Order: sequence, then C-alpha cells, then structure tokens
Amino acid sequence: MQSGSPTGVLDRILDPIGRCLTPEVARQLVELRADPVAQARIEELADKCAEGQLTLDERAEYETYVLAGDFVAILQAKARSLLARSGS
Repeated sequence: MQSGSPTGVLDRILDPIGRCLTPEVARQLVELRADPVAQARIEELADKCAEGQLTLDERAEYETYVLAGDFVAILQAKARSLLARSGS
C-alpha cells in the first residue's frame, strides 16, 4: 500500500488506535459487518457505478461507503495482527 494513497493515509492515522486495542475489542472488530440495509445499498450503488449510472449525490454516497469500508478494513487488519501476536 502506498503511503500517499488514501488507504495509506488511513493506515498511518489509525496506527495509534491499533496499538490501543485489547484482544476482546480486536475480536469484535474482526467480526464487524455492515447491516443488511447498508450492504444492500452498497451493492445497489456498486452496480450503478459499474454501469456508469450514478448521480452526483449517489457518487458522493458511494465514495463515503468505500472510504468507510477502507477505514473498517484497516482496523480489522490491525485487530487480526494483534490477535495473531497475542495467540488469541
């Protein structure tokens, strides 16, 4: 991951949070998933994006979902790393 990429920036910003995780919180983060309504909306927007049919508002909404997904994925990776190191 490139350090100047949005994901790289998030990784750097979230590093201190990753160091604060307890094994219990890490396990909860690893299990975190979008609720069914949000997941359905993400899939709908992804389909429209692939077809080039997003409105400007939908594009902004979809980009927010993608950024939030990156945020959660990075926290989950840090949680998995902690659990691997602690043998949990």
